[in-house]
Amino acid sequence: MQINIPEVLAEVREVCERYEQALVNNDLAVLDELFWDSSDTVRYGFAENLYGIEAIRQYRAGQPHRVLPRTILRQQITTYGRDFAINFLEFQRLDVTCPGRQSQTWLRTPLGWRVIAAHVSWLATEQNSF
Repeated sequence: MQINIPEVLAEVREVCERYEQALVNNDLAVLDELFWDSSDTVRYGFAENLYGIEAIRQYRAGQPHRVLPRTILRQQITTYGRDFAINFLEFQRLDVTCPGRQSQTWLRTPLGWRVIAAHVSWLATEQNSF
């Protein structure tokens, strides 16, 4: 298996950037498009565990519509072969003091790259030792 084939890595970087823009601008149509339309899709959030695309859609639809500006502190994308990738991201939201982290597992499908599993959480610090 080849790791980080340059053209595949470029494709995944592009789709991750598209996802990031949709996320910070609360573009539900693009977020929905980029998640795999399957009951096997999983998303763990700050306070929710969502199993299946319908649960993910319902959760997103129920959230307040707001822009969530953030700064990416670090990103690491790794591709495995031509059809599988992971994206790890550390970020800082402007309205939260502790940094956050996000991971996504991407799969190339007939419709393009889709998130099949995702996780987002805050990084515990001495000030917020959850």
